[in-house]
Amino acid sequence: MIVSTTPTLQGHEITEYRGIVCGEVVIGAHLGKDILASFTNLVGGRSNAYESTLRETRDGAMDEMIEEARKLGANAIVGAKFDYTVIGQNGSMMMVAVSGPAVTAG
Repeated sequence: MIVSTTPTLQGHEITEYRGIVCGEVVIGAHLGKDILASFTNLVGGRSNAYESTLRETRDGAMDEMIEEARKLGANAIVGAKFDYTVIGQNGSMMMVAVSGPAVTAG
């Protein structure tokens, strides 16, 4: 499945729009990761624990979106848009949502 943030696919002609597809994943904060992130913030640098969790969450949302596109008979998604939102009590969870038009491209 081709997934692109652009509205077209270079070298491919979009022959049919199948519908909008979405994928959403919500992940809760983890005390151990929070402690590691706090330490990283004190000494500087990147928080590998949070970056890894964010990557896994984004990949999960992408997998859901791609599965929805396959159910519609699409072979590509164009104009994919990612949204990252902190939700829950005291910002204890993060939601990653991705959406875009499922298409058939030749």
